[in-house]
Amino acid sequence: MKIGVVVHGPQIVDSGYAAELIEFLKKYGEVRARLGGTMGRTAVYDAHLEDTIDISEKRLPSESADLFAEEGADLVVLMNYGKSRVTGHGFGYKVFRRSKRKPDLIQIERPGEDDGSVVPWTESVHELAGEIARELHLELVDPDEICRELFHDEPCRDTESNGTEYRRLVGVSENENIFVNGIVVGVSTSDEVTLVAEDGVITEIIGGRIKEHGVEKLGRINLSEAVVKTGLLRRASVKPRKVKRREKEKKKFRVSFLNHAAEDIYRLHSSDLVVTVGDDTTLVAADILYRFDVPIIGITDGDIDRVVREGFRCLGSLIIEFEGGWDDIVGKKIHEELFRGRDSLETEDVESFKRDLLQIIDNIGASYTIRST
Repeated sequence: MKIGVVVHGPQIVDSGYAAELIEFLKKYGEVRARLGGTMGRTAVYDAHLEDTIDISEKRLPSESADLFAEEGADLVVLMNYGKSRVTGHGFGYKVFRRSKRKPDLIQIERPGEDDGSVVPWTESVHELAGEIARELHLELVDPDEICRELFHDEPCRDTESNGTEYRRLVGVSENENIFVNGIVVGVSTSDEVTLVAEDGVITEIIGGRIKEHGVEKLGRINLSEAVVKTGLLRRASVKPRKVKRREKEKKKFRVSFLNHAAEDIYRLHSSDLVVTVGDDTTLVAADILYRFDVPIIGITDGDIDRVVREGFRCLGSLIIEFEGGWDDIVGKKIHEELFRGRDSLETEDVESFKRDLLQIIDNIGASYTIRST
């Protein structure tokens, strides 16, 4: 039997269960694994599993599942370690619903917890899922039970005739960041949270406090299809691994520009320096690029949200902090004048580039403070 494993999220990797379960599944057939999602890639590097779990492409979990089906997999196993039973089951429901090919799918959820479970999302794999559940000492959970658990006979989202769209979130705790497509758009103030969008723009968070700056950066979205997460993007305390060392003696250096944390930050791993705009973008980019020995210059305004338990920055990084609202203005000016509207440039002198950047900032006239690493 050909088994395709979709590994989702950093926690299943950080906990050690991804490697353990991949090895376990080999008793049932030929196993191949690939990542589904973005943040798990850093965890794969830290765990030295890049030769075991394919992280070469950025794909949604449902896309990874469909790709395995297209490649002829007889079974797809979705591995996840949600922050709660309900969030994990809700995630599995969305992955299966969004998959186009509807492969034979078994979900292994929260294997290290008392409420860990195995879910057969297709009837044809119910017997095999039961065997896996017994072997792993996990509960076998029926998909119909999950639907009742998640929705209580109510739809998870609805759209009114006037174009207002609602999306109720599951498994939320009070005072958690709410991410939509990688951007923090608000903070929960209760465990019952519903996002409200009008004409594709989030206008209200019922049970939460909206972050206008994040909503503005997010722009128009399809709320029903958006990737929504709550809490920390990476919950574990980890020892980061340096995947490579930067070459410092070069004739030309590549400097990149990044103003959106939801973009594929990993594509910047060969840069020599990255200018990041926004607090969350700076924190996430610095943490990821640390593994590749790439320093950042972060343009921030002090409105930083705690999106990972620990953040790491490469030696030589600068954080330039402005008063509220100035980061986007300054970032736009730098992008226009220094990068000339492009996403990267080459320079023979990084220190000269930094001086030019600071000169642009000084010309704007906004007050700022600099913190170096």
